Amino acid sequence: QVQLVESGGGLVQAGGSLRLSCAISGRIFLHYGMGWFRQAPGKEREFVGVIRWSGGSTRYADSVKGRFTISRDNAKNTVYLQMNSLKPEDTAVYYCAVDPAGYLSVEEGDFGSWGQGTQVTVSS
Repeated sequence: QVQLVESGGGLVQAGGSLRLSCAISGRIFLHYGMGWFRQAPGKEREFVGVIRWSGGSTRYADSVKGRFTISRDNAKNTVYLQMNSLKPEDTAVYYCAVDPAGYLSVEEGDFGSWGQGTQVTVSS
């Protein structure tokens, strides 16, 4: 059973940066994908990006491409979401989750073992 704990959220001004962490406990298989999603108030949860644990291939939503970067530290069993050039529309609760199939899916239904989320607020 994989458990995920997100951290690193907070309040930042537009144009600023934050790095979120997703600490993983339990066994991660090399083919797993680790995804980041977000949910803004009154909106559905949406895909942000995903990384394959082995090899580090990534995929991003168009809205964050070029601004956000996902990375992982195998030794620390942690996935990161580096967020630069933040905008007020990036304000949301950010979640990490596991895709056991590892196909770099963007579909929420393909992910499980969701963390509790961490709040990111970007002020204008």
